[in-house]
Amino acid sequence: MTLLALVMSVAALLGLAGCSSSETDAALTAIESGATVIDVRTPAEYDSGHVDGALNIDVQAPDFAEKVGELPKDETYVVYCRSGNRSAAAIDIMEDLGFTDLIDGGAYSSLS
Repeated sequence: MTLLALVMSVAALLGLAGCSSSETDAALTAIESGATVIDVRTPAEYDSGHVDGALNIDVQAPDFAEKVGELPKDETYVVYCRSGNRSAAAIDIMEDLGFTDLIDGGAYSSLS
């Protein structure tokens, strides 16, 4: 998938999540700048469709904190899930682990 297709996919994702224009702009800018996208849904949800290139780290898995803790804390991350609830929970955990540049991408809908 090209960068343009990825940006368009994330724009659709953020629009469906009900994000404000400034949140959408921030997420798109972050992705264009090389932010890592993290899908915090279950592996089955991820397999049913996801943003191309997104890492799948299930926030409900017992090793979530351990897995995200292995990521560089000084990078930018856009985090999303199905409805926006798990992405918010994931961001809370990540902030507790010392991550500082986090953008809640909210909800994901299957992209065609």
